[in-house]
Amino acid sequence: MLWLDSRPLSCDNNDMSEIRNFIETLDGKPILVYGLGKSGGGIVRALHRAGAALIVGDDNADNLVEYEGLKNIEILDMATQDFSALACLVLSPGIPLTHPQPHGIVRKAQEAGLEILCDIELFFRIHPILKIVGVTGTNGKSTVVSLLSHTLTQASVTNVLGGNIGTAVFDLDVEGAARPDWVVLEMSSYQIDLCPKFRPDISLVMNITPDHIDRHGTVEHYAAVKERLFEQDGVAIICSDDTYTRAMLARAKAASKREVIEVSAHKLPQELGDLSKLKTLKGEHNHQNIACVYAVASKIGLSSEEIWSGIESFPGLNHRQYLVRTINGVDYINDSKATNAASAAMALRCQDDIYWIVGGRKKETGLSGLEEFSSRIKHAFLIGECADDFSAWFEKQGMDYSICYTMENAVDQAHAMAQDNGEGAVLLSPACASFDQYQSFEKRGDHFAKLVKELE
Repeated sequence: MLWLDSRPLSCDNNDMSEIRNFIETLDGKPILVYGLGKSGGGIVRALHRAGAALIVGDDNADNLVEYEGLKNIEILDMATQDFSALACLVLSPGIPLTHPQPHGIVRKAQEAGLEILCDIELFFRIHPILKIVGVTGTNGKSTVVSLLSHTLTQASVTNVLGGNIGTAVFDLDVEGAARPDWVVLEMSSYQIDLCPKFRPDISLVMNITPDHIDRHGTVEHYAAVKERLFEQDGVAIICSDDTYTRAMLARAKAASKREVIEVSAHKLPQELGDLSKLKTLKGEHNHQNIACVYAVASKIGLSSEEIWSGIESFPGLNHRQYLVRTINGVDYINDSKATNAASAAMALRCQDDIYWIVGGRKKETGLSGLEEFSSRIKHAFLIGECADDFSAWFEKQGMDYSICYTMENAVDQAHAMAQDNGEGAVLLSPACASFDQYQSFEKRGDHFAKLVKELE
């Protein structure tokens, strides 16, 4: 099969050998890791085990306590640190390149001529022979990488899944006898922004809608960051269902640096099965997801039958239109991953008679574009810090709503109303970030699911 036999015939069984080989190239210079969350913590654990010299820092001093006194690990002192003595700065993707004063760590690194990387770039440099699929886009990335990984596994193609979803790359098992056929990475614009050299063997851009404008300034710059995945050799797969990706497709074809494959939700392969019978992956947006997975899996070497088997058996993703429970004919659906209006639209399009739980920390686009679903929404229940602000939008649309503020109130009221009417779906699809009330969209979705499971 295509690409599957391209790895070396023998592998070093020393599980840390590739990391140790990389460390030797640093000539004793320490790596500065700033931001000790999931990705930063994974880097420190892996490199420390291999004997690297490390300096660590974080905006939150509490995150540094566990590293105090450990051999080969120093705590960053901004006042005395000689940045020119460092190998590189590995920055948490959540920290912008405009990292504010008084720390100014990015500015100091730039002044010293240091490379500024994220964990994915460093991972690639340590493991350059790995075959990697990189998937980006505004919406649907997590579904696509999870469906792709599931489909490859079903076809006995070994793979690991990580990046912006689930497991940080330095916690993936990829060395020695464990080396997989493929690494499947979900990549955010934040991560791509900190990858000066890494470009996947197969790069997929699914869609572009305005998002993260506070980080990137304009949607055009946001799109340009994602388009960097198509630089250099390899395969570029582009879903041409929106204005920005169509422009990317034209530029990629003109550049002739990569093999370019166009996909679309409206041009599904004829050899696929009956999508209407799928228990998961409902809705036109999932047609786009399926088209993308089909293109990548085909390029790797899977047959149409193998791909369909994976699609048909895919259980779905928690927090992505996930059916938590059905009570007296009413579905209770967790779509907490819908952190912007475009993502919420995908869930609203798939349901009728909706009791919609919406709100949180408002994105710049607000609820713009969701007017077309007003006839599907029986009642809206507004939560979070934007509840009062969103009420004006519902007033303008002439839609029924209640200001609930909390998830508990929203679930109780939506449940009572839905059960009285005996139909429809209680849908958590917030169209907002979670950080006003929750640490993550996962925590928000878990809270919703817990409340639903306790309903009588």
